[in-house]
Amino acid sequence: MKILTGVALLSIAMSVQAADIVRYPLPNGSTFPIADAVQVPPGTTLIFQSGSGPSPANANAPAGSAEYWGDTKAQTLSTLATIKTSLDKEGLTFGDAVKMLAFLVGDPAKGGKMDFEGFMAGYTQYFGAAAHQPNLPARSTIQVAGLASGALVEIEIVFAKKTGGKTAKKSP
Repeated sequence: MKILTGVALLSIAMSVQAADIVRYPLPNGSTFPIADAVQVPPGTTLIFQSGSGPSPANANAPAGSAEYWGDTKAQTLSTLATIKTSLDKEGLTFGDAVKMLAFLVGDPAKGGKMDFEGFMAGYTQYFGAAAHQPNLPARSTIQVAGLASGALVEIEIVFAKKTGGKTAKKSP
């Protein structure tokens, strides 16, 4: 009977553990601030946020210019700040992020190559450092030919919340 009770308690503990979001680290002890993969259990609500871009760094500069938008780091920080404002309204945090797609346009000041270092300088102010939040999303960073806004950065994120958490209101 004691063995049966022990097995039952272990089974309950395992099912509770299985209901958590699992973030798999990158191999070989890598400290790069993304997850290798993220496992989302059944019964979890997924929230797909549309791509967001930056606000102008200098609205008085010529529209679409580098001075208007700022560099990749400034645009990344602006974009993540915009997303954070939306998350606050939705009852979510960046800790709920499970998948991120970052679209970067090649920076003319970098010979048309994406400024990955600038992107990472902004990204790591929100992800990866214990001071911010350690829950890392799976992430892809892609260089694209252009964005509709004319900016260098657009980010879309998928968030996961256990069922019963606050979800966005349905539109009429």
